[in-house]
Amino acid sequence: MSETIGVRPGEEVDANALAAYLRDRFENNEAIEIAQFPAGSSNLTYRIRMHDEEFVLRRPPFGNTVKTAHDIRREFDVLSKLSRVYPLAPKPILFCEDASIIGSEFYLMERRHGLVLRGAIPEVYVIAKSAPPYEGGVVFYDQIQVCQSFIRILTHLHSIDYMAAGLADLGKPDGYNRRQVEGWTRRYFAAKTHEHSEVESAIEWLNANIPAEFGASIIHNDYKFDNVMLDPNDLTRITAVLDWEMVTVGDPLMDLGTTLGYWMSRDAGEEMLSMPFNPRVLMENISRQELVDMYSEASGRELPDMLFYYVFGTFKIAAIAQQIYARHTKGFTTDQRFANFDRFVSALGRIATLAIGRGTI
Repeated sequence: MSETIGVRPGEEVDANALAAYLRDRFENNEAIEIAQFPAGSSNLTYRIRMHDEEFVLRRPPFGNTVKTAHDIRREFDVLSKLSRVYPLAPKPILFCEDASIIGSEFYLMERRHGLVLRGAIPEVYVIAKSAPPYEGGVVFYDQIQVCQSFIRILTHLHSIDYMAAGLADLGKPDGYNRRQVEGWTRRYFAAKTHEHSEVESAIEWLNANIPAEFGASIIHNDYKFDNVMLDPNDLTRITAVLDWEMVTVGDPLMDLGTTLGYWMSRDAGEEMLSMPFNPRVLMENISRQELVDMYSEASGRELPDMLFYYVFGTFKIAAIAQQIYARHTKGFTTDQRFANFDRFVSALGRIATLAIGRGTI
C-alpha cells in the first residue's frame, strides 16, 4: 500500500485547485503532492502529501452515471460513525461537495500504513503450516493463523451493535437477501455486453433459492485480503480494513458469501487463482469450508449450509466485473486492467454453476 504511481491519464486531479481549497483548512501555504494508489477498480484513491503529513483522497470513478453505486457522501458519513466503534476503519477528515474543485465530490481520510497482499507474498515471508518464527532472515507465518485473524476481524465487524453506533438507518435487514439477489440481477442485465449463459443459469437458481435472513449486522460487502492492511512485522495483525463503499446493514452470511466468492480453489483454473484478490498460497492450502469453520468458531454460531451464500457472492463479483467491463467498453475508463474482464465474468459463471451442480461450496 506504500507504493504509488503517477496519476493515470484521464484520472488527473487539479493540484492547484485542490491546494487552494485545502490551504485555509490545513493552514498550508505550500504546494501539495498527488500520487495515485494503482490498485482498486471502483472509487479512485490518491495520496495527498502536505508538509510532512499524508492523507488519502477518495472520489468516484470517471464516467460514473449512477450516483448510488459510488456514493462517497454515504461512505464518508458511515466511516465517521463506524471508525469510533471499529478502530480498523480509517477515520474520515473532511468532505467536499463542490464538484468544481476536482470534477466530483471527494473526501479526505487518514492514511493507514501496512502491507496489502495481492496475489503473491513478498519473498521475506514464508507461509507454512508450522515453522519457527525466524530462520536465516526469513519470517515464517502459520497460514492457518493468518486466515483465522482475517476471518476473526470480519466476525468483530458483524458483532457491532449497529443501532448503538448510530447506523440503524444504514440498511433494511428485513427482506435483505431477496433485494440483493433481485438488485444484482437487474444491475447485471443493465450492464450486459455479451452472452454468459452460465451466469444467467446461476441467476435463475439464486432467485429460486433465496433463504430467510440469518441475522442483521454491519457488513462490509467486499471483504478480501486486498482490502485489509497487515502489520508487516506480524501478518496475523490487521492494521486497517479498507474500501467501505458498499457497507450496509444486512445478513452477515451474505458478507461471508462474498468473501468465499473471492476465494478460489485449484479447480478454478490458473487465471482465476492468479487474480490478486487473495494470496494464492493461502487459497491453494486453505479451503472455503475451513474459512466457514473459522467463522463459526470465532462467532460462536453454528452456520447453515453455505451454498446459496457462496453462489450469490460469486455471482455478485461477476456482476461487479460486468459493470466495470461495460464502463471500459464505453470508453469511460482506459485502464487496460479491465479490457479482459469479460473473461473474468465468464469464468465466475462457470464456477457458480459447478458449485450448484455438485451441491457444495
